[in-house]
Amino acid sequence: MNDTDLTVLRVAYMPLIDCAPLLAASRLGLDREQGLHLQLQRQASWAAVRDRLLSGEVDAAHALAGLVYGIELGVAGPRAPMALLMTLNHNGQAITLAPQLADALAAGRALPEVLAGLGRRAVFAQTFPTGTHALWLYYWLAASGVDPMRDIDVLTIPPPQMPEALAEGLVDGYCSGEPWAAVAEARGVGRRVIRSGEIWPGHPEKVLACRRDFAALQPELAERLTACVLAACRWLDADPANRARCAQWLAEPDVIGLPVAQLEACLQYDAADPAALAFHRGGTVNMPWLSDGEWFLSQVLRWGWCGSLPEQEALLRDIHRLDSYRHAAARVGVAVPAEVRRTVRLFDQGSGD
Repeated sequence: MNDTDLTVLRVAYMPLIDCAPLLAASRLGLDREQGLHLQLQRQASWAAVRDRLLSGEVDAAHALAGLVYGIELGVAGPRAPMALLMTLNHNGQAITLAPQLADALAAGRALPEVLAGLGRRAVFAQTFPTGTHALWLYYWLAASGVDPMRDIDVLTIPPPQMPEALAEGLVDGYCSGEPWAAVAEARGVGRRVIRSGEIWPGHPEKVLACRRDFAALQPELAERLTACVLAACRWLDADPANRARCAQWLAEPDVIGLPVAQLEACLQYDAADPAALAFHRGGTVNMPWLSDGEWFLSQVLRWGWCGSLPEQEALLRDIHRLDSYRHAAARVGVAVPAEVRRTVRLFDQGSGD
């Protein structure tokens, strides 16, 4: 197919390990197989991703799952109808603390006691007010006996700036996607205390998102976009050598711009580990499960971000484009589960509600 015959789709992404499926789809020509040219556009913050998506400057985005529901409900920003085409990955994030706090936890001290020892209010950072990193952080704090709404101060910081904020003492800890926990450890300014996959093994993380009008008015384009990214997710989980190859692309200065070895370490995959970064797992990662959405909505209510919700089943079926995903999966030969819900179980044995 000639380049002039390809439909250009502008896709925003953040410089994180889990933008890998978009990069792989482009570099491997999987987009061309679907008659597309993915024009990938790196962004400086999740707020920028949101703004460009809503303004129509981009057609779709590598997005925090929680960001999609936040925009849909108008929490902490503009409100607009959103569509979740597929999940890009499970796991791959971490909570990182300053070394002295991590040491105290490792010694068996309770988190409330550790934070009280600071002699001031602890300051934590997440990447977007309704994003997944905020939710993993808040869930872990609450399960550890710290009320995230009352006991601490919280900042919103773009992921690449988090290690420096920790080094400068602006924050005591943060939750972010890799490689930014690994960077803090490599610099000796922080340590991971828990991986997000240990909080919820197999949790949804980044998604392929777009405005609902794009998904509804251009369904074939949405399906082709989903199909090429789905094929890229399958490729990433098929062979460790594929992830090593992708680490080289991610290391390029205009993508993430960190050493290949550091990025490759973040991409390590153990299929037997439910907490490992996964992009496909036979398609179970990529399914836009309604139960995942139910958990996110439960957290919106839990933290008082929304007084009430519209009829939940209808809302989730509007956001989660199940038919579009099924058609896309058929294009690339990926099996689709018959169910639309899966078991949700977090590390403290709660259901999250």
